[in-house]
Amino acid sequence: MSNLDGIVGVSSDKSSSWFPLTQRSATDERKITGGKRYRIRSKPSANRAATALRLAAQGVANSHSALGAYERRMRARLGAPKAMTATAHKLARLVYSMLRYGTAYVDAGQQVYEQKYRDRVLTHLQRKAKAFGYQLVHVEDTGRAQAAATL
Repeated sequence: MSNLDGIVGVSSDKSSSWFPLTQRSATDERKITGGKRYRIRSKPSANRAATALRLAAQGVANSHSALGAYERRMRARLGAPKAMTATAHKLARLVYSMLRYGTAYVDAGQQVYEQKYRDRVLTHLQRKAKAFGYQLVHVEDTGRAQAAATL
């Protein structure tokens, strides 16, 4: 915990870079790529708090919690290393909030996280459909449910 002593006095966006869990910008790479971002990785660091957060992110991957569901969703989308860094970054924001404001962490659970994610995706799809002049309609799938019940 001694590594976290300096985090309370900084702002939220600076605390994310205090834990070197954010991706470096293209100018940090020092490679001539013609504008393409090449090998964007987290900044190497000996910060023990960042290492602990990465280990915690790796451990939460198989848990039935909201963080576990987040880790699995990021892993499917980004791959394992980037998902671990993204989850560690999310944990760093939670730690900052707990230390700075004294808020407690309350895990809502995997089902609540997935329902919120589903609602966000559905809202986004409805907005896109409306932009193209379409309307989404919810269809009850009774055929599959009956077929599954008979098997």
